[in-house]
Amino acid sequence: MNSIKELIILLRPHQYIKNLFIFAPLIFSFNFSLDNLKNSFIAFILFSMIASSIYILNDYMDIEEDKRHPKKKFRPLASGAISKRLALYMFVFLSFTSLSISFFVNSSLFIVLVIYFVLNIAYSLKLKHISIVDIFIISIGFVLRLFAGSSVLDVNLSMWIIIITFLLALFLSLAKRRDDVLLSLEGRETRKNIDGYNLEFINTTMTLMAGVIIVSYILYTVSDSVISRLHTNYLYLTSVFVILGVFRYMQITFVEENSGSPTKIVLKDRFLQITIILWLFSFIGVVKYL
Repeated sequence: MNSIKELIILLRPHQYIKNLFIFAPLIFSFNFSLDNLKNSFIAFILFSMIASSIYILNDYMDIEEDKRHPKKKFRPLASGAISKRLALYMFVFLSFTSLSISFFVNSSLFIVLVIYFVLNIAYSLKLKHISIVDIFIISIGFVLRLFAGSSVLDVNLSMWIIIITFLLALFLSLAKRRDDVLLSLEGRETRKNIDGYNLEFINTTMTLMAGVIIVSYILYTVSDSVISRLHTNYLYLTSVFVILGVFRYMQITFVEENSGSPTKIVLKDRFLQITIILWLFSFIGVVKYL
């Protein structure tokens, strides 16, 4: 009998931290009305359901590869704790329910979820085996979370938030691939596309992305349009926490060599958590009081 615990693990609820990007349009719009909060929360729930369906499909497609992975072999499908049939039932139920509800809630949200769903099915079936393309698909998924959040608020996303989110997602995806490369060097190849990566390539591109992220954020804080919209010239002060966060993640990746799951890193690393909280409070504080 399949336990509730294994079913919950199959849904990967810890990954829902990624879906917090849905609230970014709400935060940056500074319009925290009850309706906006409610609509953002609905978008978060529906996106989490469709994301869980994709996680299930990924696990279903990766059973054999996961069995060779030192950590992923304990996942419900790879370990045999959850049957393939039940996993497929869960996939259909979650995806159908999420898309059906979103269709009646908000047509724009429905379109975003459909795009995310189709794109990630293509990713699960083929695209994740193509190096470089795989991390671009993951990064696009983060941008779609922004559009999901903006669609229920009637808020137009600025080019800055789209660019910075995409770059940050690329940075995190590269760090995750670095962990796969390290495993392959130990003779435990876990992905078909890993031949398209090596440490030199990932180290170089991560360093490049780190620099681009920092520069992009600083340019965002001093841009005329942002200064005019938020009515402050001091937003650049929040850059210190962005730089601190990027450096800390690079330290975790290059020094501690622990970059397998960005979500778990953020959930466990106190340094990163405090940095993110300080950035958020400093951002709101600067906009409200400076």
